[in-house]
Amino acid sequence: MRVGWNGTGIVQKASIAAVADDMGNARQSGYASYWLAEHPTGGFDALTALAVAGQSVPDLEIGTAVIPTHPRHPLALAGQALTAAQALDGRLTLGIGLSHAHMMAQLGIGFEKPIRHLREYLSILMPLLERGEVDFQGEILSCHATIFRPGAHQCSVLVAALGPQALNVAGRFAAGTTLAWVGPKTIAEHIAPTIREAAAKHGRESPRIMATLPVCVTDKPDEVRQRLSGVLSDYDKMPSYRAMFEREGASGPGDVAIVGSSAQLEDRIAAMADAGATDFCPTIFATNRADGEATQAALRGVIQTYHQ
Repeated sequence: MRVGWNGTGIVQKASIAAVADDMGNARQSGYASYWLAEHPTGGFDALTALAVAGQSVPDLEIGTAVIPTHPRHPLALAGQALTAAQALDGRLTLGIGLSHAHMMAQLGIGFEKPIRHLREYLSILMPLLERGEVDFQGEILSCHATIFRPGAHQCSVLVAALGPQALNVAGRFAAGTTLAWVGPKTIAEHIAPTIREAAAKHGRESPRIMATLPVCVTDKPDEVRQRLSGVLSDYDKMPSYRAMFEREGASGPGDVAIVGSSAQLEDRIAAMADAGATDFCPTIFATNRADGEATQAALRGVIQTYHQ
């Protein structure tokens, strides 16, 4: 399993300089990859930020986790991704996802037939990224185009997928999936078998399964979990995440997060690997400086374990 760093905690700063600093710290700490999310209404473009910040940080996989699909036509996203991939010398991995109905409503965008949208989106995006041309007429999306310099700087695609239909689409079209709020039980019993079966059915290689969870080393785990559940309570209200909490036997975000001693953190991350995660990309959720430093130290040990 590869250990990456999820820099989504700094997205609200909307600062390329902050992303560059965070990315540089991730590389110096030994992380194998760096990932940044894009909030639908945040006004901070993840691909542009990564393409600029990545100029000063070599030898690191750089990716989005994730860019919402609805606000961008797949041709527009393909063009932007290929341009960013060129700037990053082919180190870019494009993570995309449907986002959520209430977020799209803020943009005046409907959320009808999300699985059809995802399937048609990838039917356009993947040929453009892989071959440089597409001729597709769908019910929701269509595109007939040939791009400049096809194949010059390709990038692989990960799809945020939780339900069985979305996982089947991801396994059919993409290199794998990127997960949030999914624990080891759900990966082992639901995510991994579903997407692997879909990939095998369509003759694709074994898919990448990238998981992200908040982590904290602390001697007050109950307090941290309670604080985390309160701050991130909105996730518990989203149907797709709610279904994952139920599969895991968790009551909400606080129960899925990795919180406790250094040894417990190591054991839980090992459980993610055993369940089928090919990548683990933590975010630190600490309520004080001491916990933050202890968590960073524990993660350095995890990196050494998996990157020997």
